[in-house]
Amino acid sequence: MKYIDEFRNQRLIKKISERILALPLARRRVRIMEVCGTHTQAFFRFGLKDLLPGNFEFISGPGCPVCVSSQEYIDKAIAYAQQKDTVVATFADMLRVPGTHSSLEKEKARSARVVTAYSALDALDFSRKNPRKRVVFLAVGFETTAPTIALSLIRARQEKLKNLFFFSSLKLIPPVMRLLLKDQRLRLSAFLCPGHVSAIIGSKAYDFIPRVYGIPCCVAGFEPMDIMEGVYSIARSIIRRKPSVMNQYSRVVTGAGNRKALGLIDEVFKTTDAAWRGLGRVASSGLSLRDAFAAFDIEKVAPLKLQRFVVKHPAAACRCGDVLKGLIRPDECALFKTRCSPASPWGPCMVSSEGACSVYYAYA
Repeated sequence: MKYIDEFRNQRLIKKISERILALPLARRRVRIMEVCGTHTQAFFRFGLKDLLPGNFEFISGPGCPVCVSSQEYIDKAIAYAQQKDTVVATFADMLRVPGTHSSLEKEKARSARVVTAYSALDALDFSRKNPRKRVVFLAVGFETTAPTIALSLIRARQEKLKNLFFFSSLKLIPPVMRLLLKDQRLRLSAFLCPGHVSAIIGSKAYDFIPRVYGIPCCVAGFEPMDIMEGVYSIARSIIRRKPSVMNQYSRVVTGAGNRKALGLIDEVFKTTDAAWRGLGRVASSGLSLRDAFAAFDIEKVAPLKLQRFVVKHPAAACRCGDVLKGLIRPDECALFKTRCSPASPWGPCMVSSEGACSVYYAYA
């Protein structure tokens, strides 16, 4: 197949569905976690649930970078935006993410300087045009966005920019998958691995899943045919009791990943422990700037004392954390579609288009 419409061919998708339905798994509960928020969105958008056995349960994981950004991170971002002669540059979907008591969008309405950037390179351009302003770029994302942010840092150092700084909330997917596998409450049968992240890190990054935990996983693309083929591969692996790492997305993902992109990440960043909203602090799951780039690290140049910004969270009933862990579905939260909606989100899972709550609200 070469074109998008072929990956949405109803005849081919139905054929794969019939093959899955014919597999001898009728009496077995199959719990598959799709780590990536784009998978969750595509799964509901194309109505794939109706094409699969009723005993197949799909669980949304913490694969939305906006959703897993901690409240502390949002609070600090707001605090930087409130400082004199400081401008915070951020991806648009970060604007409405709730912190402890506010959001960047609300603070912007109260005169805080916040601008939207489509990439880290936009922040470079903004800092060049505004040399008297301190520009703080919110470096948010997974392995997918880390290479372009690393390249921006390299360029900033080459140009000797003095007014551009980065505030990192970059996170790594394999460490959090390890954490989820250790949670016996989830009883996972398999993972549908994220295509975007896997294009950078490669399918071999998941070798530990079948080797250590004895369950299969499959890297899959985001079209209906991709997802159905991924599920079919997983189901057959379960039947054969031979768990392995499968790569359905071979047109994009290789075993070793993108070596150039990985090289950029390694040049600029080092691994560190990181706070994930709802999951707590996860060992070796984050990226912080190496000492060679310390001059661009806003937390080192202008550290904040967060204590004065933290108050009791008003949305204590929000169960976004449990949704991110895969412990509940979004519609099992008491706030879902009652007090929490895309127009008035109480948690980050309702903000981003990749957030599980937002997807459920739109499609489920």
